[in-house]
Amino acid sequence: MMSSVFAKLNPRRIEWEASWYGLQSRVLRTKPLHSMQEGSGDLHETTRLAQVLTTVDLVSLGVGSCVGTGMYVVAGLVAKEMAGPGVILSFIFAAVASILSGVCYAEFGVRVPKTTGSAYTYSYVTVGEFVAFFIGWNLILEYLIGTAAGASALSSMFDSLANHSISRYMITHLGTLNGLGKGEESYPDLLALVIAVMVTMIIAFGVKNSVSFNNVLNVVNLIVWVFVVIAGLFFLSAENWEDGRFLPYGWSGVMQGAATCFYAFIGFDIIATTGEEAKSPNTSIPYAITASLVTCLTAYVSVSVILTLMVPYNLIDGDAPLMEMFAVHGFMAGKYIVAVGAIAGLTVSLLGSLFPMPRVIYAMAGDGLLFRFLSHVSPYTETPVVASAVSGFLAGFLALLVSLRDLIEMMSIGTLLAYTLVSVCVLLLRYQPEGDGFVDVLPEEFQKTKEGVLAECERECDLYSPTSDGDEYGNACGAKNLPSQGDDEMLITKSDSGGYQSESSGYSMGEKGPEFENSDSAVTSMLKRALGANYYTLRMRLGLPEPGSQPTPATGRTVTYCVLVFFVLTFLLWAVVIYGLDRASAGARWVLVPFVITIIVFMTFLVVVILRQPESPKRLPYMAPCVPFVPTAAILVNIYLMLKLSSITWVRFVVWCSIGLMIYFGYGMWNSSLELSMREEEAQASSYQRYDAGVDESFTVGDDLHVKEDGEGGRYQGWAAEEKGYHQDQHQDQHQDQHQDQYQNQYQNYQ
Repeated sequence: MMSSVFAKLNPRRIEWEASWYGLQSRVLRTKPLHSMQEGSGDLHETTRLAQVLTTVDLVSLGVGSCVGTGMYVVAGLVAKEMAGPGVILSFIFAAVASILSGVCYAEFGVRVPKTTGSAYTYSYVTVGEFVAFFIGWNLILEYLIGTAAGASALSSMFDSLANHSISRYMITHLGTLNGLGKGEESYPDLLALVIAVMVTMIIAFGVKNSVSFNNVLNVVNLIVWVFVVIAGLFFLSAENWEDGRFLPYGWSGVMQGAATCFYAFIGFDIIATTGEEAKSPNTSIPYAITASLVTCLTAYVSVSVILTLMVPYNLIDGDAPLMEMFAVHGFMAGKYIVAVGAIAGLTVSLLGSLFPMPRVIYAMAGDGLLFRFLSHVSPYTETPVVASAVSGFLAGFLALLVSLRDLIEMMSIGTLLAYTLVSVCVLLLRYQPEGDGFVDVLPEEFQKTKEGVLAECERECDLYSPTSDGDEYGNACGAKNLPSQGDDEMLITKSDSGGYQSESSGYSMGEKGPEFENSDSAVTSMLKRALGANYYTLRMRLGLPEPGSQPTPATGRTVTYCVLVFFVLTFLLWAVVIYGLDRASAGARWVLVPFVITIIVFMTFLVVVILRQPESPKRLPYMAPCVPFVPTAAILVNIYLMLKLSSITWVRFVVWCSIGLMIYFGYGMWNSSLELSMREEEAQASSYQRYDAGVDESFTVGDDLHVKEDGEGGRYQGWAAEEKGYHQDQHQDQHQDQHQDQYQNQYQNYQ
């Protein structure tokens, strides 16, 4: 009994609990969704990127960032080593997996048009600040490796056209890098460094100029693609697909090839990073993502058909497959024409990797999570020049010291993780109440416990460590001298004018724009037409919510918990399948199979629970179809591909993330725009509180400034801003007259 009493009076315990709840509030705080939309007052609206990109420009960026490496590198590699002519099916399966994530990206592009940070911005709106930083940090790694690999690939292409004279010269005069690369072929690639710097200058020179350069190279690549298809028709041989040669590695090879081919579609997310620079992001982003994926799939399938019918799969050149397939048939002119297209395609891919990287850095620095000087936008080019220069030189330095073979092996986990988080965000937002963020749907018991601890912290701080008049923040708990707002700084409330505003983050939401309320989605309309009156009967039999039902915080919490459990179970399922069933003996498999079936049944149950929750009535110009099935399928596919990566990739992932964690907890969390805005408002409230601390409680508002019977003028006392006020201690009561004289002087000065 006594121990509990002393525990309650222990300032250290209260300080620890207050710090713990403060940490939770910081890592889970979210950006208000409406503050990211056009016309709202963001904290960093002093600089804007130029809105010059059309839908055609976005499609060109998406296609160019994918087609170069996919058509000239991945197609031949997968056909030779993994799937044979079955690479055609591998590309189709990979395209389906990419489309699952692409439709989720498209919906978020409509929800948050200001998307200079892509998945980083999406996560900041829904999941929270820490997860957003985590995703953005790994996107930087992904683009950094992609840029370095693109520069190194271009260098190797020039070296191949020069009969490897460049590499021999470098090895002879500069030596090798056996410590960083593999074998004697790893040398300081100065040409790759020069290429990376040149492309960085193009990017920093201006968005419209870099996009125009990108469009020109895409036209060249398109012409070469048409040439490859037409010229290849004269050298086809059906024998290359006969006698079991179409699937020489079986379906296992096809699926393994699909995991590799998935990376040939990575690049459509560049479209999502340019939302702030698009003229009409609401319509351009979803159309551009869909068009780029379909265009890339058409290019990959057509080139794979020509390649595998022209050359037997085991004779395909792994380094330059399209160039050498014409050389095998003696058509040397075709080889050099393809070389021109390869240089153009790889340059566009390099541009596609380098283009979004400074924009992710710009978005994170603008929010204060990275060093703010990185968010500087040039008034002449209207591009983030500092972020472009830093990212370009880092990529060039990496390309200089690390060989192309090593860069290719560094297949990053960051992009797949970003795709997975975007799918999770779609599920969270689709089933949350209007205006509620991720933090708002925490259990009420958690909120009450947190508010109680912070209130107790304030009382104990007043008891054990009185604050001096000049110390604005000084108390034993390190808390400000005003009532804790709890999570109010992260809530979105409705104003008298009908618009929405943040309680304290400093974001202005303005009036609510047109959102196509209560309109049916395309899939729902199609089902209604097909089923007629049976549509509502089917909904009732399946236990689905009524069409007009609204989500509540309770249903939002249910969906949040189901999604989190589904996420964990997906990792567990694929870990057992990949590392258990594939490697276990026949006897051990009989033990694992029931376990796998149990996980699948439980995951199915979670999807059904999500399906039975009411959706938000908010309708957007574009929405991902078949929710929750499409996002959950995307989560399943992406996590499977993540676990198929090598162990060295996970080691590099842990090292990179450790560096990011030090930056976030050492700098980003304390310099976030949301943190600084909250501090400013708390400091202002604290100054008013100190002003009211010496008020004579015998005075009321009605007594103030009234003439007394003795003829003396009324004494200005002031009053507390909040109804409950704050009690004075005995020390203040003893000096009441002194305080009254002080406020009398203030009133006379005021007159």
